[in-house]
Amino acid sequence: MYILYSVLVLVVFVAASPWFVYQALRYRKYVGSLGQRMGYLPVSFNMDGDESIWIHAVSVGEVLTARPLIADLRKRYPQLKVFLSTTTMAGQQLARRSVPNVDEVFYFPFDLGVFVRRTLDLVRPRIFLMMETEIWPVVLRECRRRGVKTAVVNGRLSTRSFPRYRMIRPFMRRVLQDVDRFCVQSDESARRFIDLGADPARVVVTGSLKFDSLDPPGQVRARDRVLRYFRVPASRPIIVAGSTMKGEETAVLRAFRRVRVTMPSALLIVAPRHPERFTEVEQLCRSEGWKTARRSELAIDADPRADIVVLDTIGELATLYQLGTVVFVGGSLVPTGGHNVLEPAIFGKPIVFGPHMENFREIADTFLASGAAVRLEDEGQLEEAFLGLLGDPVRRARLGAAARALVEANRGAKDKTMTVLEGLVQPAAPSNVIPFRPIA
Repeated sequence: MYILYSVLVLVVFVAASPWFVYQALRYRKYVGSLGQRMGYLPVSFNMDGDESIWIHAVSVGEVLTARPLIADLRKRYPQLKVFLSTTTMAGQQLARRSVPNVDEVFYFPFDLGVFVRRTLDLVRPRIFLMMETEIWPVVLRECRRRGVKTAVVNGRLSTRSFPRYRMIRPFMRRVLQDVDRFCVQSDESARRFIDLGADPARVVVTGSLKFDSLDPPGQVRARDRVLRYFRVPASRPIIVAGSTMKGEETAVLRAFRRVRVTMPSALLIVAPRHPERFTEVEQLCRSEGWKTARRSELAIDADPRADIVVLDTIGELATLYQLGTVVFVGGSLVPTGGHNVLEPAIFGKPIVFGPHMENFREIADTFLASGAAVRLEDEGQLEEAFLGLLGDPVRRARLGAAARALVEANRGAKDKTMTVLEGLVQPAAPSNVIPFRPIA
């Protein structure tokens, strides 16, 4: 089975290579990362051959979720280095800029034996942690052969991905045997992992780390400097459309045009999910006659002199949600699975999302049941949702308060996860002995 899997990975890689070349030439993606993806890490990466904790977070969302866990791992395991890998360039950039508690950041290797072994030789993990649903068969098999403990952290299997995994259940059963612990977000995800072949004794419902990854509102952080580019008067309504996907911006712009009829000073901040679409979205806004600016072009300590600001930076959206009078969470009007609603929720913002929240189904359902969000059936309802919320401060306050209360009530997954991990790798015992140093 593993031979067939490796052949398929190689075939897909070769078949997709023209696309990789196009992305490299057009968007400068993958340039400079190929060596690391083949297991060639810098010589200085781990010169002393120290043992480590290896955490893999595929992209921006997983990196943000991993941050509080990484801080605790550093405290509990001071004798081990902490390495963080990502798959995407955006995740890599964010990790290097905003995760201070790691020794090195690198790109995850292609899941082929020679590349994986080369990486493991340098990283030398005592434990390998996969954020959410990052299950890589060859990496897990090589870890088992070397005696490296493995765990899925903040694990979930969405309604969209679960049927695909079930199609290869015999293979997945074998792969999941190489995972020592599954720290999953919900009972539903636990049942799905077990259905695919995970040992029930290894599956623990710890809750969602996304709740713990959110800083309390008002906490001073260096990344809050982005707010200085939005010195907007309190009377100016702001719509934040976050993590939008192709096909959604048109609906957002149509709804915004309706809003501007009654609220001519309203500002739209639109944040495309993928960096390669920044220019495309900017051109779309300009083509419809809007005065448009990129976030990177704004003057500091000034009210943006634009109708629309395109957020063309990485890692700032979570902070900018606090500016929104109303927040639309993208990836939900088109069938791409939705995105994280917790980042605007911590600021007590009224949240709107579309019908496609398959990747966040449990959280979305909880928000709806608690009266903490508005769900649209189609893009045609976006206009009325914006107008209704902007014109009803009482309803906005009620939705926002319920959203923030949900976040606070669901914290605690980090401590539960740490307890599980400590059962796999013993933390360093505190030492009260003062080391003796002979007199030179």
